[in-house]
Formats: sequence, structure tokens, C-alpha cells
Amino acid sequence: MIDNSLFNNKKVAFHTLGCKLNFAETSAIGKQLFDEGFVKAKPGEQADVCIINTCSVTDTADHKCRQAINRLNRLHPNAIMVVTGCYAQLKPDEIANIEGVDLVLGANEKFSILDYLNKSDKTKIHRTEINKVTEFKPSRSSDDRTRYFLKVQDGCDYFCTYCTIPYARGKSRNASIAETVKSARQAISEGAKEIVLSGVNTGDFGKSTNETFIGLVEALDAIPEDIRFRISSIEPNLLTDELIEFVSKSRHYMPHFHIPLQSGSNEVLKLMKRRYNTELFAQKVSTIKKIMPDAFIGVDVIVGVRGETNEHFEEARNFIASLDISQLHVFSYSERAGTKMLEIDHPVSNQERKRRSDILHILSDEKIKVFYEKQIGKTVNILWESQHNADFMVGFSDNYIKAERLYDKSLVNTVQQVKLDCWNNERNALKIAPHPDPLLKEREQA
Repeated sequence: MIDNSLFNNKKVAFHTLGCKLNFAETSAIGKQLFDEGFVKAKPGEQADVCIINTCSVTDTADHKCRQAINRLNRLHPNAIMVVTGCYAQLKPDEIANIEGVDLVLGANEKFSILDYLNKSDKTKIHRTEINKVTEFKPSRSSDDRTRYFLKVQDGCDYFCTYCTIPYARGKSRNASIAETVKSARQAISEGAKEIVLSGVNTGDFGKSTNETFIGLVEALDAIPEDIRFRISSIEPNLLTDELIEFVSKSRHYMPHFHIPLQSGSNEVLKLMKRRYNTELFAQKVSTIKKIMPDAFIGVDVIVGVRGETNEHFEEARNFIASLDISQLHVFSYSERAGTKMLEIDHPVSNQERKRRSDILHILSDEKIKVFYEKQIGKTVNILWESQHNADFMVGFSDNYIKAERLYDKSLVNTVQQVKLDCWNNERNALKIAPHPDPLLKEREQA
């Protein structure tokens, strides 16, 4: 039961699902609470308030959200349970009926949690209709790693037929370039060595302020501090040749691109109502590799949408195989209520979706293996992250190669120039060479 208790020294626990944008927003919510006297609950401690920031990109995401709510309710039976995020915006009544949930806050309400905690009424659901959500809320997060995720844009105007994000996040909007640069510099002052520019449709930045994404990129590149920037997922039609060229010559931007393809079949892209074709996508990949041969290119793909025939899938697989890319992020299509995709004939069975997903995961493994092995022997700059396990730490190169070395606390959140050697035992990172201390080398070999 919610009351007007003082917030000082109240313990709060957080659980975030979904994209990096959600993590940035949870971090911003946390800062609000900590500024008002809340403290973060330690593992094993009973929390006074639990905040679950949810995702709803697939049915699986919804299921994970429900599991998280039930688990936190068991762990913290006396806590005020607050659920927000995309699932809360899309299906508030469904969440409100879950045992233990006290508050359900929509997209417009998530940053006013303190106000709702302080209300004496027992109304569970507070949610503004998404077409009335126009305000942009800046946020950033650092989690336990050395990278910060800076929210530069929110919402989407594209309405792809398979996607609920416009209904959960609202229209495309952003802060000004000046405000965004200020947020980046605040992150740097807090110790950030690398900042990932994040958004729902990142390249659409500027629509609500009459500015441009390339303008933001240029302004951030002018920051004098020693900082690395990465651009998170950017639509192919918004990834301009001008932007690619700028990144190739930049002081701060890393040669790393994440580009959603979704399908390698033009017919399926039309069914999805995507705003490009495979010819444009191939041209973007070719342009990147021509001027940045070692650039990392990650690609999102969805399999099994309604209307995707076996012939469409084979066409897509062959197209993807032909691309000089580094890794695939493969998603199986999930029916979402209210989307236009449900009006398309010829659904694909779950068994067939899994088969197609497995094929593309194998292709992704082949791509990443080839990309990593081309980097062996090269000298790169690694930003080292925190301890990976008892003996090792990991970090990432400019072009997003994951490297591993023996743990050295003094190297955390520092950039070290190293030579990439060979695969580690798990074959998910490259070791560095040479090891300066032969005793350390013996430990690693043991």
C-alpha cells in the first residue's frame, strides 16, 4: 500500500529489460530517486520500492517482463512495485492485474515516479495516450562497464508493419544539439571514456528541433576531451554517405556501424514497409568497407514474418551471405496486436521460424569468425572494462573487437594499445600479445 512516507534511506531495487535506451532511462530515474534520499538495495536486502522498466518488442519480451515482476514480488514481498516502460504503455491493464503490482506508469509518466509514490490515492494506472506524448526526457547510463549510453532521440514515425514501437514510444523527438552536447560533457566529467549515441530511430535526430543528426555528430566531435563515440543502430536510409565519410576522418567516432536490414528480400521489405531496398543497403556496406576496411558492421534481421515464403528466405540468406559484414542479430517474428502485419496472409509456423533463425545464426557465427581472424596480428586500442571473471578482464577495440587479458585493476576504464594474438579458450574474444610478465602468461596457459 502506497503512503506518504519520507524517502530518506528508503531502499530501491531496479530491473531493466530490453534496449540500451531503457537502461539509460532507468539510470535517469535512479538519479532522481537517489537525489531525494533513496539508496540502492544491496543484493539480499529487502527493498522498499521495486522499479521494473519493461520491453514489449516480442511476446517473449512480454513473458520475461511478467517473470521479472513475479520474481521481484517474491524477493521483496513488502515493496511498492512500480512497472513502467513499453509493456506498461501498451498493456497497462494486463500488468495491473499481476499480483503485487502497485503502480503502472506510461511513457509520459515514467520520469515522475516520485510524484506518484507521494500520492495518497490508490489509482494503479497512470498513462497518457501516446499521441499526446511530445516531451523529450534526456537520460544516460553507465551500468557496470566503462561505456555510457546517451539517449539522443526517442520515438519513431515509421510505423513498420511488424512493429509496436511508435505506439509505445510516440513520435520522433529530441533535445537540441546544445543540450545533447552538454549531457555528453557531463558523462565525460563523470568518467566516461566511451559514449554510445542511442535512440529509437537515432538517425532521425533533429526532427523536433529543426536540426540534423550530422550536425549533432559534428558538434560532439568538436569536444576537446579524450572520448570515444559510437553510433547505435541507424536506419540505412538515414546513414548518409556524408556521415560515413565523416566517421572515417573523425577524431572521436569509432569505425563501428549497426544497421538494421530486417530482410534481404525486396518483396519482404515492401511487406514490412521499410524505407529502402537491398540495393541501397548493399551500397552502404560497400561504401563503409571501401573507406574503412576494418570497420565492424552489425546487422539486424527478422525471420518468419507473415508473407515470407521459402523463396523469399533463401533470397534473403543469399543476399546476407554476399555482404561484407561482421555479425547478425537475428530475431524471430512475433505477432503484435494492433500492427498491420496481422492483415497479411500466409503466416509462417513457429517451427519454420526457428529453422530460419538457426540458419542465420550459423551464418552470423561464420561472419564473426572471418572478421575476427582478419584482425589477428593487428595493433589496436582497447578500452578495458571491469573484471570478466576471477582471472581475466575484457575490453573492446575501436572497431569493436572483444579482447581479453589477465585482470589488472589499474587498467579498468583506460585505453591501451595492444597487438591482437589468438582466440581465447571460449572463442568469444581475442587474446593480446605479448604478455609482459611471464608468470602471468603461465597462469593464463594453465
